[in-house]
Order: sequence, then structure tokens, then C-alpha cells
Amino acid sequence: MASLIAGRVVAVTGGARGIGREIARVLAEAGARVAVGDRDEPAAIATATELSATATELSGTVRGFALDVTDTESFRTFLAAVESLWGPIDVLVNNAGVMWVGPFDDEPEAATARMLEVNLHGVIRGVRLAAPGMRARGQGHIVTIASAAARLSPPGESTYAATKHGVLGYLTGVREELRGSGVRISVIMPGVVATDLAAGTDTGAATLLQPADVARAVLRAVERPRFEVTVPRYIGPLVRLAELLPQRLRDVTFRRMVPDQVAATRGSTARAAYERGLADPADPDDGDTA
Repeated sequence: MASLIAGRVVAVTGGARGIGREIARVLAEAGARVAVGDRDEPAAIATATELSATATELSGTVRGFALDVTDTESFRTFLAAVESLWGPIDVLVNNAGVMWVGPFDDEPEAATARMLEVNLHGVIRGVRLAAPGMRARGQGHIVTIASAAARLSPPGESTYAATKHGVLGYLTGVREELRGSGVRISVIMPGVVATDLAAGTDTGAATLLQPADVARAVLRAVERPRFEVTVPRYIGPLVRLAELLPQRLRDVTFRRMVPDQVAATRGSTARAAYERGLADPADPDDGDTA
């Protein structure tokens, strides 16, 4: 049976690597026309070429584009280029994200600013640019890859968690504003995913996810729209149950569930290369999110 996404136009931010690349692959295999946007334009084009080369007659197609989610004109140009190529965008997947890990008082200001600008403002920018056209057409879907950190706050990821809490809060309000318009909003909240962004971190009580796990959740959310989607699914109900506990018991429960990333990364060099790039605005490698 043909997928419900077959033939739809999908734009994926931060799509050259990791989770974004898998989202592009899974949606293209389901028959979508997928635009991969990334600050690293050569990587976006290379990813699109590789995915298109493996396409079957039943698959969709993939194209790569330059996109800096921190720049409004770049984002507007990306969306316009996709619409010029294939027509109105049916699904926008806000995937681009970055993460610095460590003690809150060691976090460089450049890393703080970068996380706020990419993870939070990048999502706000995408919604502002894509949603009005969808609302005018009476249909569309915006899927944002947030994180389980939208509900939890692991030690060592305080600013990252703040951006993801912000994303969930922002989209909760926008969803109400768009109620009855035909525009759907979904927030995907995975645990730790095996990407460069999460290198050297701990998974806590959950198992390590693969990018394909998140990509399949995106496909399911588009085919059967839901607002909040946790990966694995049990995270959502478990967090809600724990939040009913008295503060002391809640703290004990969350300390057993949620990884201490300060302890996990102390003395490790696993994140050194990634975080050097995060502090350097000229480095284009900001394509993963978790």
C-alpha cells in the first residue's frame, strides 16, 4: 500500500548528516520529494545525490540546498527554491540543532548563543516563514525534532534543555493559534541518539537510539498526526507519572532515569572536535539534533 506521504513536498533542515539524513532517506523511500537544507551546502548536495542514487521506481526524489537556519533570508530563499522546483511545501521538518555539554558555568558564551539561535530561534524562524502559506492553503504539517530534554533537564545540558523546553512551549502556543486551519504541528522528542551531537554522552535508563528510529517516528507522525511524540514511546507516560510524585521522590526517580552528562563527559575528549566547531560560527557542521 502506498504511503500517505507519497508525492508530498518535504523540506528538512540540517539534513546533510545524522538524523536529518535519515529523515530524508525514510521519507524519500516512502515516495516524498525531499529537499535537504544544510549550512554545509556541498554535504547537502552530496547527501541528496547519494540518496537519489539508491532510489527505486516507487521512491521519491531528493535535492540538496544551502540553508542557514540562523539567517532569515537564507531560510526564505531555501523555502522559495523548493517551492519553485516542486510547488508548495507540504511538510517542514525543523531538524537542525547543536548541543554543548558540560558544567553550566564552563559553557562558552558563543556556545550558549549558538544553541539559542539554532535550536530555538531557528525553529521559530521556520514556523513563521512556512506556516502562513500553509494556513492560506488550508493544509500543511510542521514537524520539529526536539528532544526528551524538552521534558527533562539532564545535568550538563542545561542550556540545550532550555532551548528544547522553549521549542515545546512555543509550538504549544502556535498549535492553538493554528487550530482549525488545517495546519498540523508535531514535536518529536527522542532520547539520546547515536550522532556526533551526542558523542561521549550517557543514555541514562534508556537505550541508545539510532537516527533511523527518529526518522521512522517522523514518518508515523506525518501519516497519523500527533502533537507530542516521544521516542521510545514509554518516555512520555513515564515522565508524566513521575511528575505526579512529591518533589523528593520525583528527584530520586529522575536521577535514576536521567543521565548526568557532567559526570559522563568529565575528562573525555570524545566531544572536543564537535564542540570546537560549535564555538566557531564559520564551521558548517551543525546538522544533527537530538
